[in-house]
Amino acid sequence: MIILRKALFPFAIVYGFITSIRNFLFDKGILKSHSFDIPIIAVGNLSVGGTGKTPQIEYLIRLLSPKYKIATLSRGYKRKSAGFILADSNSNAEILGDEPFQFYKKFNTIQVAVDANRKNGIEQLLSQTNRPELILLDDAFQHRKVRAGFYILLTSYGDLYSDDFILPAGNLRESRTSAKTANLVVVTKCPATLSPDEQGKIKAKLNLSSSQELYFSCIDYDESIYSEDKKIKVDEIQNENKLLLAGIAKPEPFFKYLQSEKEEQLVFPDHHHFSEKDLFEIENKAQGKIIITTEKDYVRLKGSIPTDQLFYLPIRSSFLSASEKFNKTITNYLEKPTSSSKY
Repeated sequence: MIILRKALFPFAIVYGFITSIRNFLFDKGILKSHSFDIPIIAVGNLSVGGTGKTPQIEYLIRLLSPKYKIATLSRGYKRKSAGFILADSNSNAEILGDEPFQFYKKFNTIQVAVDANRKNGIEQLLSQTNRPELILLDDAFQHRKVRAGFYILLTSYGDLYSDDFILPAGNLRESRTSAKTANLVVVTKCPATLSPDEQGKIKAKLNLSSSQELYFSCIDYDESIYSEDKKIKVDEIQNENKLLLAGIAKPEPFFKYLQSEKEEQLVFPDHHHFSEKDLFEIENKAQGKIIITTEKDYVRLKGSIPTDQLFYLPIRSSFLSASEKFNKTITNYLEKPTSSSKY
């Protein structure tokens, strides 16, 4: 793999040149960015997948929904639909994509929309009778046609963008210098025991500007697994025969949290749509045992596997420290007047 990546280095140079020219044109106003008279927070990353955007969006929803009318806007990756769609009771994971559908099922006080054209998606949301007061843009760090008011950049512990390179030689969608756009950076999926000294070394690697804030977060796994109508403590099933199933980027921590010597494991690609063949394989592997999957996979598997057999493990993003400072930074942004729309 390392040899292949080195062989692809010339293509990465070309790709990096193209993305830098694109960003230059947006920075100079030659290509148009559109701003709106509503607070917009964009959450994204520089690398391809697996940085924990979904739990970070959910953290913001929990923080802000008690005070603001929130809408989330995603592209709806791998959905079997097109254009702008506002989630309703007829929606499912195939129509919205798994992550937006997860938002819709978990948070009944927010609006959830999908549109690959983020400008159009925002305009459609603002034309609704129930107009939102805040829009959270999911996976929109590279979406320069919309100018968000606040940018949160995520990078995974152990896979920092500062140690990576542009596609296809690495996993970055654009140059590391694009990190300067972020108002704050969150290093996600850290060990809960990450020391201040280790945090300091990461801070030095990232080399942020004095105006940018840096935070460290970890994934907190729930103490229970859930089906449609049942809840079981994880320690009660830790040593039981079970099937662990994941169709996410970097599923190893999920497996490690639930792992014992007795269970089978099945791994599928990220955002995988389960076919009849897949379901047959799952049924054969499970042999009547309970199936524990991720929350994102659960919304795609629900209805295809008996409800008393299928369980999911919820996760949350938690800050190692300074969560109150993070919350205050976000609320301070929302309390500032927003700029008027520019087209």
